[in-house]
Amino acid sequence: MSLIGNILWLIAGGFLTGCGYLIGGALMCLTVIGLPFGLMSIRLGLATFAPFGKRVVERPNANSTLRIVFNILWLVLFGWEIAVAHLCSAALCAVTIIGIPFAVQHIKLIPLSLFPFGRDLQ
Repeated sequence: MSLIGNILWLIAGGFLTGCGYLIGGALMCLTVIGLPFGLMSIRLGLATFAPFGKRVVERPNANSTLRIVFNILWLVLFGWEIAVAHLCSAALCAVTIIGIPFAVQHIKLIPLSLFPFGRDLQ
């Protein structure tokens, strides 16, 4: 079931979402300061290509001070915009019964887009 869901996800806009993460990550990697954020965005983009059958998990050492600082910077600079985009996409998908599974996947990606450091989609 997750294979079919992931294929439909890519066709219905997941490919564009993942490409947006990848392009944004590549642009952030152009500067030394943006490198950790760019690498995280690329990781999120790759995870966004196939979200069905995966869940958000905390990494074992997720509460280090550097990760908390990076999460706060991410939230202020990029995270809230991405979360709002996922929320709007989820609202649009939830209009039809067929789109509800896609809306659930967008909702699942919101915590990961808000605080990505120390979390992973597995």
